[in-house]
Amino acid sequence: MTRAFAGSMTRSPWTVILCGATIVTLAMGVRQSFGLLLPQMAPALDLTRSGFGLALAIQNLVFGLAQPFVGALADRHGAGRIALGGAAIYAAGLLTAAAATSTLGIHVSLGLMVGFAMSGCTFTIVMGAAGRVVPPENRSLAFGIITAGGSVGQFLVVPGAQLLLAECGYRLALVVLAGLIALIAVLAIGIAGKPVDAIDRGAAQSAGAALREAGSDRNFWLLNLGFFVCGFHIAFIATHFPAYLTDMGIAPGIGGYALALIGLFNIFGSWMFGSLGDRFPKQIILAWLYAARGIVIALFLALPLTPFSALAFASAMGFLWLGTVPLTSGLVGQIFGVRHLSMLGGVVFLSHQIGSFFGAWAAGWFYDRDGSYDAAWVAAIVLAALAAIVHLPIRDAPVARLQPA
Repeated sequence: MTRAFAGSMTRSPWTVILCGATIVTLAMGVRQSFGLLLPQMAPALDLTRSGFGLALAIQNLVFGLAQPFVGALADRHGAGRIALGGAAIYAAGLLTAAAATSTLGIHVSLGLMVGFAMSGCTFTIVMGAAGRVVPPENRSLAFGIITAGGSVGQFLVVPGAQLLLAECGYRLALVVLAGLIALIAVLAIGIAGKPVDAIDRGAAQSAGAALREAGSDRNFWLLNLGFFVCGFHIAFIATHFPAYLTDMGIAPGIGGYALALIGLFNIFGSWMFGSLGDRFPKQIILAWLYAARGIVIALFLALPLTPFSALAFASAMGFLWLGTVPLTSGLVGQIFGVRHLSMLGGVVFLSHQIGSFFGAWAAGWFYDRDGSYDAAWVAAIVLAALAAIVHLPIRDAPVARLQPA
């Protein structure tokens, strides 16, 4: 892979990949720790489960809505500047949350500010930068390495955040996490550089033309539908699983360990699925991945709940956690090219975040209505089956514009 990455490029592909993966490590690691805040924030600010879930639902929705526009800016001006701006807003949002005294303050800080900030310093922006310097035959693996960065962050940051919460309380913990996010400003140098036009085969294409081309393609909308399901699963489990375990009589510390295990096993899953995506049809791998998620959830609910079963479930789901990202992003680049990958990937990611909105908010709403998460678990299984089905008819051939003459 090293030899394949060699060539006359303005920036080393490995520099982009490693700096990008570290940016994702910090941004996603901090974000995945938000579910641990609920037990302390709820009594301090008189938050309900649905009120806290709504804050993260707003975050996910704003994250997704901003992503296509922020992605288009990165395609035009370079990922480094965008990541720098995202890091500044992210840190400000965490500091605002630390000073918040009401539910509205949490909705504005963890919801609106962090959601907008993350659109500039996570997967879509970083993968757009990497996709333009990595050869097509190694692109899916490179995306897998970057995706694994989010899991490294979850594995390393979440336990640290849990320790900070136990020792210092959530307000000081948020200040420390803001300091971690500030490190992204330095790492942004490694993904900086203005994209060039002559990357894809065929004639140069405007952003509007790229959107029209993708919007008229059935494959693009099937990818959007599948990524919606991924977002629902991720947000539901990351936001509510620790509280679910506590409700069922499991020791509170198990929830933190579960989130850390999800991150640990996703390191291996993201790398493996990214590697498989360079050798086998990505859409078929995605179908099997979503089907496996549904089976794992069903088995978890069918078996007696113990600390061991909770951690085993977290490990299995972790392996399947974000393997969808390199495969879905790889399909977008494979079908439509990489010149506008950040923008088109941002549109698909919007679907992911709409799913995340419902995963975070609706699960809390079900709990407030029924006193349990049963309805949310059933929805997760049904949606997994749907996602497995919709990926089967996807065709991964490049659009006519990129076909050889």
